[in-house]
Amino acid sequence: MLRRLLLLTLLLFTAATPATTLKIATLLPDGTGWMRAMRDAATEVAERTQGRVTLRFYPGGVMGNDKSVLRKIRAGQLHGGVLTSGGLVAVDPDIQLYSLPFLFRSFEEVDYVRERMDPLLIEGLRREGFVSYGLMEGGFAYLMTQTPISRVEELRQTKVWSPEGDRVALAAFEALNISPISLPLSDVLTGLQTGLIETISASPVAAIALQWHTAVKYLTDTPLLYLYGSLVIRERDLERLSPADRTVLAQVLEKASRQLNDANRRDNESARQVLQQRGILLITPSREELVHWQSIVGDAMESARQQGGGYSSHLLGKLRHHLNNLRNGQR
Repeated sequence: MLRRLLLLTLLLFTAATPATTLKIATLLPDGTGWMRAMRDAATEVAERTQGRVTLRFYPGGVMGNDKSVLRKIRAGQLHGGVLTSGGLVAVDPDIQLYSLPFLFRSFEEVDYVRERMDPLLIEGLRREGFVSYGLMEGGFAYLMTQTPISRVEELRQTKVWSPEGDRVALAAFEALNISPISLPLSDVLTGLQTGLIETISASPVAAIALQWHTAVKYLTDTPLLYLYGSLVIRERDLERLSPADRTVLAQVLEKASRQLNDANRRDNESARQVLQQRGILLITPSREELVHWQSIVGDAMESARQQGGGYSSHLLGKLRHHLNNLRNGQR
């Protein structure tokens, strides 16, 4: 009798709890490992919430670029998105800290800093009304070119692409006395094929997935900047969920984000080998030249920050403190 009463109570509660569909957009193409993982997470969320929470994904940029997706989230047409750090700058400028040019020299440095700084960046998004389920690595971006480049003078002689709306990249190139050509991601391959641009920056995985590697011959083998993003959902749209369902959603999406973060590093390592197998040659700048690049760009980033670049000098100080501790062996 008691068991029947409990079952009846559960059924009544489930029936009384309205189902919620969370609409999430991403530039990631359908059929990729990322989207398969996200759809698996959606299935798990639906099962564990008994259908009370479902996730509907809009992949492949059908909802537009990051700027468009963010606008639609704020207008209530979408509830969340898988956005790059560049896209999330409009929510909280501090989220761009890891992507400052020449900040990291190795993945060891990335891991050391992220372990200590990720919670601070995620909390910054939360204060602005967005819940992040973890930062997901996109890998290091490298210069990929049609002519070998190991010196600033050689870079200045090429037509350089800058991602549309990326203020950090634009400031870095301008510091190097380069006037880049701004294009959306969708136009980069055509730009390379027609000669509109000759030099791009991309991770190995992105270069292959977007077919950009077919139009370049060289990779300048020093990390230019660190790429990452996050699956975020607006806090206001999560308030419709019960605390228990929110906990399930967080558990599943945080697990998926960790798995994708780890998988993408492995994928980039494999993609780098594939690029070499397909004939792309690695060019290594001299130590002196690299220091020259870092000095010019570093000064420009500091100047941009002082003139209202957005990100917090306090958080940047913390980040540099962690980097210096690691580099000096003071873990």
